[in-house]
Amino acid sequence: MEKTGFRTRRDQVDAVMRAADVLLRVAATSVVEVEDLVTTPQLRVLVFLGFRGPQNLGAVARELGVHASNATRTCDRLVVAGFVSRRDDPADRRFLQLDLTPKGRELVETVMEHRRRAIADVISSMPADSREAVAEAMAAFADAGGGLGTEDGRFTLGLGG
Repeated sequence: MEKTGFRTRRDQVDAVMRAADVLLRVAATSVVEVEDLVTTPQLRVLVFLGFRGPQNLGAVARELGVHASNATRTCDRLVVAGFVSRRDDPADRRFLQLDLTPKGRELVETVMEHRRRAIADVISSMPADSREAVAEAMAAFADAGGGLGTEDGRFTLGLGG
């Protein structure tokens, strides 16, 4: 693609929207790999637990943007499937703590590795002298937006290395 200027706000926004489209396609493709094992809301719970650590049902419900009873049903299915463990919360025994099992962690790692590979392929297709500048710009963009993606996790590509 021929290099063009991004002087106007509209040009800048459109460029970022095109990049976001690529990232969303990467995320969607990674979900297809596991859709026979978990639903999209279940995957959101697994990614949330994978990156935020053990949580109670209230935190899961807030992250999903659903009523606690919906979060309970989703988590119950993940427990039955062997992806999530449930135990008393050591900080407050009135609550249950949810955490990934090794099987759940493996599924999250599979999805995240797919995303990393797909993004690495896109980066590898870029001119070598642009890669560092793009990474710096994306980091600055993420920092300006709060750095952690959406609160409900719908578009979380995965944090950390």
